[in-house]
Amino acid sequence: MKKQRSLLFAFIFIIIVAVFAVINVEPVQVDYLFGHSQWPLILVILGSAFLGGLIVSMTGIVQIFNLQRKIKTLQKEKTAVQGELNKVKVGHETNRTATEHQLTEKKGMGTDNTIEMK
Repeated sequence: MKKQRSLLFAFIFIIIVAVFAVINVEPVQVDYLFGHSQWPLILVILGSAFLGGLIVSMTGIVQIFNLQRKIKTLQKEKTAVQGELNKVKVGHETNRTATEHQLTEKKGMGTDNTIEMK
């Protein structure tokens, strides 16, 4: 739903820019660092909108790649920590079982060594 809303806003923005560009068709002077030239205002507006969209898209792509790399790193770290946790659980279970076995043996020895009195 959020993506559809974003696409709708983008489409509306594109329509507004296009209408604004079509209304403004007179030639304007564009100054560069190395000179100047005459361009129709519609091309200046559409070109500026296109370059702005391109810059935003490239920034988004860089962020996506950085986040994907971070996800991979965190997944590797998670796997390592889960492996350590499993080792600790197995060790704890082994110690608990051994302790229970020792307690059972001690209880068994205690009943054999006692003398019953009547």
